[in-house]
Amino acid sequence: MEALDIARWQFGITTVYHFLMVPLTIGLGLLVAYLNTRWVVTRKPEYLRMTKFWGKLFLINFVLGVATGLVQEFQFGLAWSEYSRFVGDVFGAPLAMEALLAFFVESTFLGLWIFGWKKLKPALHCATLWAAVLGSVVSAYFILVANSWMQHPVGVEMVNGRPRMVDAWAVFTNNTALVAFPHTIFGALAVAGGFLLGISWYHLWKRRSLGIDTVDAKKRVVVGESVMVDGVRQHPGRDKADYSVWIRSLRIGAVVAMIAFAGTALSGDMQGKLMFQQQPMKMAAAEAACQNGTSFSILSIGDVGSRNCNDVAAVIEVPGLLSFLAHGDFTTDVKGVNSLLPEYQAKYGSTVPNNPAYGDRAGQSIQYVPVMPVTYWGFRIMIGLGILAAFAAFVALIITRRGTVPSSKWLTRLALFGILAPFGANSAGWIFTEMGRQPFVVAPNPQLSGVDQVFMFTAAAVSPGVSAGELIFSLVGFAAVYAALLVVEVFLLFRYVRGGVPSAMPELGAPPPPGDAPTGHPEGAPDEAEDVLAFAY
Repeated sequence: MEALDIARWQFGITTVYHFLMVPLTIGLGLLVAYLNTRWVVTRKPEYLRMTKFWGKLFLINFVLGVATGLVQEFQFGLAWSEYSRFVGDVFGAPLAMEALLAFFVESTFLGLWIFGWKKLKPALHCATLWAAVLGSVVSAYFILVANSWMQHPVGVEMVNGRPRMVDAWAVFTNNTALVAFPHTIFGALAVAGGFLLGISWYHLWKRRSLGIDTVDAKKRVVVGESVMVDGVRQHPGRDKADYSVWIRSLRIGAVVAMIAFAGTALSGDMQGKLMFQQQPMKMAAAEAACQNGTSFSILSIGDVGSRNCNDVAAVIEVPGLLSFLAHGDFTTDVKGVNSLLPEYQAKYGSTVPNNPAYGDRAGQSIQYVPVMPVTYWGFRIMIGLGILAAFAAFVALIITRRGTVPSSKWLTRLALFGILAPFGANSAGWIFTEMGRQPFVVAPNPQLSGVDQVFMFTAAAVSPGVSAGELIFSLVGFAAVYAALLVVEVFLLFRYVRGGVPSAMPELGAPPPPGDAPTGHPEGAPDEAEDVLAFAY
């Protein structure tokens, strides 16, 4: 395996891993800020409990997300120095804005929120969380601006073989970024909604399995409280307010998940139409569409792994749907791979240019058709898991309309496993977007003047001075560190999820985690002597 392939694997692994945390951080942050606002307005104890419990999980994910995200920007210099030289004059502005927001605005206001309990007025304290969360949302926009320029370069002119930004407004309002942003935010909310739904389902089931909550003859919930023995509650925190935490969280999560799916579908439709214009080969590969046509393939068979379209055939298809996705009507033909391939070869060449930047790859045949199994199945996994998550949220609302969840352990396990569906949809969509752009690391813009200059083949982007052995060493190192971080995150999340609200509010009577000072203050009024890091981490 050559250095280019290893570098791509390295960046792909670290990016996909980091992107598992990004949507949960953004989506859960918005929901925690909403819950904090509800507590400030209503002063209902369940909203305080919800804020602290979900806030603790948000912080765990945020910290590990920052730790893994730091690697991304360093990789531009480690393995992709030629790419960095090419795009540096354009990427400098959005990446600088993202860094300022991520490491100054977000961290500053999040620190104020963590350490501000009982030190700031409730409304001001809540405002610090909103500032941090909105900072992460704006930060995500700047990252998408940078990525969207790779998908659709605008606002530049070529100077000495490199693009230079001449229209910042065009770069920051790139239509690719404007549709990718809501798609990403709705996807993040879908992840957060499923997260709330699955975990809340588990705790409602736990209350039933412990005999705290029961159902009457009409199958309606009878909310109870854990028993007291010698003045000690047997299941700390399992009171009526605890029930309200989980039933409210479940229903909020389900509603958010369904709304997020609708928003993702609408923004995804707009994004798809742009892709058909800007990167037609990506969408043809996503359909395994060899010939021009109007039908959307539900299932195709053939040797798509060879990227040879000649023996690929649709088994199940929907007439007219592909035309609607591309053009908004049901009759206009969409170009297939066999029609697009000669066009790409005529515009950008059939072989890698004879340029020192390409090294031994100069003169090799250029493969303009992306890896079809990745694009074809990635597109369908993204849509399928999104639909599945929305349907599960709808079913959860129906099942819990009488106030609790069924006592089935297997259904609870399914609800917990369902948390992964929105994560899978987000990751599949991201992989499809990035892999479908190949063989370009900066895709050409057919509408941009100088189209023959403003693009870059991935083969020219890798650092020339980095050997395959060095990349393998760093790949193994990154994979090992990320695997360790994954263990840490899963351990922390499982620990605090299983601990319920008392894991975030020891004052409710749960034994404090090792190393934490015992507390005895009443609910909602943290003692001044309490180590605030017990809540933060």
